[in-house]
Amino acid sequence: MSELIEAVIGSEEKGDLREFASFLRQQEKRYLLRNDILTAFSEYATNRQKPENFYKSSNLEKLIYYTQEIIREDSNLYLIIRPKIASQEVYRLTEDLAVDRITVQELLDLRDRFVNHFHPHEGDLLELDFGPFYDYSPTIRDPKNIGNGVQLLNRYLSSKLLQEPGQWQEALFNFLRVHTYNGVQLLIDERIRSQQQLSDRVKKALTFLNDLPNHQSYEEFRFELQTMGFAPGWGNTAGRVRETLEMLDESIDSSDRQTLEAFLSRIPMVFKIVLVSPHGWFGQEGVLGRPDTGGQVVYVLDQAKGLEKQLQEDITLAGLDVLNIHPKVIILTRLIPNSDGTRCNQRLEKVYGTENAWILRVPFREFNPNMTNNWISRFEIWPYLETYAIDAEKELLAEFHGRPDLIVGNYSDGNLVAFLLARRLKVTQCNIAHALEKSKYLFSNLYWQESEEAYHFSLHFTADLLAMNAANFIMTSTYQEIVGTPDSVGQYESYKCFTMPDLYHVVNGIELFSPKFNVVAPGVNENVYFPYTRHEDRIESDRDRLEQMLFEREDPTQIFGKLEDPRKHPLFSMARLDRIKNLTGLAECFGKSQELQAHSNLILIAGKLRVEETTDREERAEIEKLYRIIDEYNLHGKIRWLGVRLPKSDSGEIYRIIADRQGIFVQPALFEAFGLTILESMISGLPTFATQFGGPLEIIQDKVNGFYINPTHLDETAERILEFISKCDRDPHYWHEISQRAIDRVYSTYTWKIHTTRLLSLARIYGFWNFTSQENREDLLRYIESLFYLLFKPRAQRLLEQHMQR
Repeated sequence: MSELIEAVIGSEEKGDLREFASFLRQQEKRYLLRNDILTAFSEYATNRQKPENFYKSSNLEKLIYYTQEIIREDSNLYLIIRPKIASQEVYRLTEDLAVDRITVQELLDLRDRFVNHFHPHEGDLLELDFGPFYDYSPTIRDPKNIGNGVQLLNRYLSSKLLQEPGQWQEALFNFLRVHTYNGVQLLIDERIRSQQQLSDRVKKALTFLNDLPNHQSYEEFRFELQTMGFAPGWGNTAGRVRETLEMLDESIDSSDRQTLEAFLSRIPMVFKIVLVSPHGWFGQEGVLGRPDTGGQVVYVLDQAKGLEKQLQEDITLAGLDVLNIHPKVIILTRLIPNSDGTRCNQRLEKVYGTENAWILRVPFREFNPNMTNNWISRFEIWPYLETYAIDAEKELLAEFHGRPDLIVGNYSDGNLVAFLLARRLKVTQCNIAHALEKSKYLFSNLYWQESEEAYHFSLHFTADLLAMNAANFIMTSTYQEIVGTPDSVGQYESYKCFTMPDLYHVVNGIELFSPKFNVVAPGVNENVYFPYTRHEDRIESDRDRLEQMLFEREDPTQIFGKLEDPRKHPLFSMARLDRIKNLTGLAECFGKSQELQAHSNLILIAGKLRVEETTDREERAEIEKLYRIIDEYNLHGKIRWLGVRLPKSDSGEIYRIIADRQGIFVQPALFEAFGLTILESMISGLPTFATQFGGPLEIIQDKVNGFYINPTHLDETAERILEFISKCDRDPHYWHEISQRAIDRVYSTYTWKIHTTRLLSLARIYGFWNFTSQENREDLLRYIESLFYLLFKPRAQRLLEQHMQR
């Protein structure tokens, strides 16, 4: 029995548990989530006139705090308890307080009965269990180390080198000699024929290098090293080559985690990278603000630039300039023939500011040109991805003149394509989810059948399961993206155990303690987004033009609202107009607070102004809702709504203009996986108020360099903003203090240099792990392939048949 339940039943609070259970049985709701449970407990304590210490420190309060869900069936209550992060226990509580622990399978049956109101026949639903396939790999023990998987992997690999030296030294030797670039051998050539010979030659080379000055160029002694069997790739100077060979020597003789990680991170094995992002409008101009296009485009473009730059630096440090090696990064996305004035109909487009980074657009096959010639929502994209991967493979092989070295998927569809490509090309696969839709839509798996026509969650969640388990490593922006917080379930954690009634049960969807998870936060483009105080880097004509647009210009095609007093401090937000981004919630918060309106104007840059201009159902609904709120609260004269698509350079200057006027940035999303706009506003020097649900909890340190808000509590949000404004009125320096701390926070933690260095280090380490564990992974990949063809593909085919009729 759970210690939490036992502490209640074994104490004087047993009667309170009985009363509270009776109180719950009288409630209309039969399925209570955590907030419902806490609210019900508060009502119970108030109704029974319980003392304050009962509500705050009783054993029953502790049990309630850790209970994530309560399901009522007949007279029984089922408690889903999360006593610690990444751990779940389920108990049935009867009317006479008998407690039985129930299995995962019984819980999933219970949830099915809750939806379908009947008892499912035993054994007639597919169970998905990925657990056994993780038996071959090491496992993290302490939840606080989740998301730092590479450290565990390095400890495991170095211990194997010590415990089974012959086998693992042979694996390391074989790994080093497979590396080539366009047919040119790197690292070690045929002169070194065994692991023992490698060890001997390393010592010989170190003796030779000890007589050379550290700064001596590799070109001056490369041929002496080659006679010993060492091909290019060890370093660009005598000092660098000596350091690298010393790491190898130590790894062979007495490996430790840090040395092995440092050595593997230097191996020149990544030169050609694919970043996969199929859905949405992907381009460098005229795409921001369109459906399915936002932080995704900014992130991937900046990542491509950072990776190319870091790859070139690594190539130079490895001494490979002598071979005239140049890295190449390709962003693989979708070609959209009807491109609506964008460049999304161009097959190949060079990424600005790079030497060899490109956007490669591959079209969907024309099953029905009425569909495939146009933008397709991310919820409808699934039928085209298998053939897209097949076509993309041919295009990539032609562009790279061979295979890429690393494939990085972005979002659910990109990750599925990354799996299909990596499987065919036999290269390392990295996944970046950014946001998993399952966490964003309440009960989306339980009631998937009701929303299938609009969202096709059966395909979406199946694709997530396949891709996340297939990936060699997964990068997340935050720790809580994986396993949440002590009082909230993480995005990946939500895939651990769930049901899709009448389709399948997931009894173990992902191993959260696997070393494949690594937290690697994105950066921010410092050429575009920089502090408002750097006046020398700002362009006066841009500032004047954008100030006019933000506060004064009249253009009914793009701008709604004329400000009565443009001098008020602006409250500013910029996002897509969809339900999750919740800009309508911010407008309502502003509308309900006369005091906020007295101090500030609300400036929104969001989507379109008219419903007839969009085909996205959520955007249409939010446009209508925003107009209703403006009229209901009579915000005319106090709000500016700009339906414009901005180039990145303009968006950077807009943050700075808002900062010039000592404004505030508000990010009111109902859930935000990370929040690039938060980084952009903070580095610009804007005090930032951001949702407490998701990634902002790890970006912002509350009341130090920004502020948390609960966007579902409108009055409380207004009070927090007003508290800041009042403090600034009392102390004019306070705005500047928060501004500077926000800038410092980004520069210390969130740069693309930090991100790309870490990503490439992970790619090399997991590349070695993939090389040594391929045989053990084959059973998992076969299982995933089977599920793809048995589960995913038939449902995708049915959706394609619907598309053929449009």
